[in-house]
Amino acid sequence: MRIELTGVFVHDQAQALAFYTDVLGFQTRHDIPLGQDRWLTVVSPEDPDGPELLLEPSHHPAVKPYRDALMADGIPLAQFAVDDVDTEHQRLTEAGVTFTVPPTDVGEAWIAVFDDTCGNLIQIISVKP
Repeated sequence: MRIELTGVFVHDQAQALAFYTDVLGFQTRHDIPLGQDRWLTVVSPEDPDGPELLLEPSHHPAVKPYRDALMADGIPLAQFAVDDVDTEHQRLTEAGVTFTVPPTDVGEAWIAVFDDTCGNLIQIISVKP
C-alpha cells in the first residue's frame, strides 16, 4: 500500500494553482476540465512521479465548517517536508507568505505553519538527523 494522491480543499482552483506552483514551487501534474471545476494536481519537482496533491474544489457544504474549525484551532490541513525550515520560512516570507507559527523546535523536528491563501493552514517540517 502507498499514498499516491491526497488533497486539500481550495476555494479557488486558479488561485490555488498559482500559489502552489509560483510560490511554493510545485509543478502541475494534471489539469483536466471537469465541468465548472478541474482535476488539478501538483507534484514536487524533486519527485515528479511521486505522490500528487489534489487541489480539490471546496463546494461541498461540509467543507467550510470543517476548514473553519481547523483554522480557528490553528490545525494544519497538510504537512510538507523541507530540508530546512528556517531557509524555507525565509524564502516564503520574502514571497509574501503569512506564517501563523514561526520556525519552532519541537524536539525531534523543526516546524512552521503558514496560510496557503486558499483556506488552509499548511505545516512544513524538517526532521532532525
